[in-house]
Amino acid sequence: MRSKVTVVGAGNVGATAAQRIFDKGYADVVLVDIVEGLPQGKALDMLESGPVTGTDAKVTGTNSYDETADSDVVVITSGIARRPGMSRDDLLLTNMKIVSSVVEEVANRSPNAHLLIVTNPLDAMAQRAFQVSGFPKNRVFGMAGILDTARFRTFLAEELDVSVNSVEAYVLGGHGDSMVPVTGSTTVGGTPIGKLLSQDRVDAIVKRTQDGGAEIVNLLKTGSAYYAPSAAIAQMVEAILFDKKEILPCTALLEGEYGLNGLYVGVPVKLGANGIEEIIEVDLTDDETAALKSSADAVQELIDVMANAAD
Repeated sequence: MRSKVTVVGAGNVGATAAQRIFDKGYADVVLVDIVEGLPQGKALDMLESGPVTGTDAKVTGTNSYDETADSDVVVITSGIARRPGMSRDDLLLTNMKIVSSVVEEVANRSPNAHLLIVTNPLDAMAQRAFQVSGFPKNRVFGMAGILDTARFRTFLAEELDVSVNSVEAYVLGGHGDSMVPVTGSTTVGGTPIGKLLSQDRVDAIVKRTQDGGAEIVNLLKTGSAYYAPSAAIAQMVEAILFDKKEILPCTALLEGEYGLNGLYVGVPVKLGANGIEEIIEVDLTDDETAALKSSADAVQELIDVMANAAD
């Protein structure tokens, strides 16, 4: 029997994630969006690719949440992007309302699901989903660290002309310009990055990683990244459904780990059938510890804005 994965939001990120999952054939997919015809049309197009890709999975497009009942994983990508003249708080509060509404709908219909949050600002939205759903912390988490780490590994591999598979690295902290690439433990073929690149080059690659999303937005002009984000979503979904117990950087609720408490921040976790089964605490330098604290403070500011708006 195939698993069931719901993707809420049929924009570029959601639809591409749905396609990646459908193509593998291990799960039936439900694609939800408020725009009439959009999820239905994209789902039908995907379904008709089945004979070519060799998958017998089903993909359903809908404007209703009834079809999402009993999902194993619910991926939430719905929300708005920041527009000219819109403040960060405007984006935060608008997407808070959207995510709250979506979580209420899916949690009622799939009380045993894992909630994978992708909507930005991601760490704050994961915190909101946890509050609204009432689910245990191991079943509510966000996709960010895998994407940020993939960018970091890509840039390092290009710089050194090696396979991306030879680069071992993590990016921790909030999903924004305060993210923390952990250079102290980054290795290429087992060799510390500091022995292979000058500090100036490492600093430049760290900066490019932190600005990775903005770089793509500036190039596209009218959109944002979705190929890499959707690949990160698919990796997380597979880790859960196949109980891989894979160590991946994800947005998780910390309760004392890394000296942080009651806050969703990106850290390495063991991801398996029970969701986040363990928080992995990697060794950080003093500078990295301070940077992670600063990144967490930036997330806390968003949480405080949401709390004040809810009062």
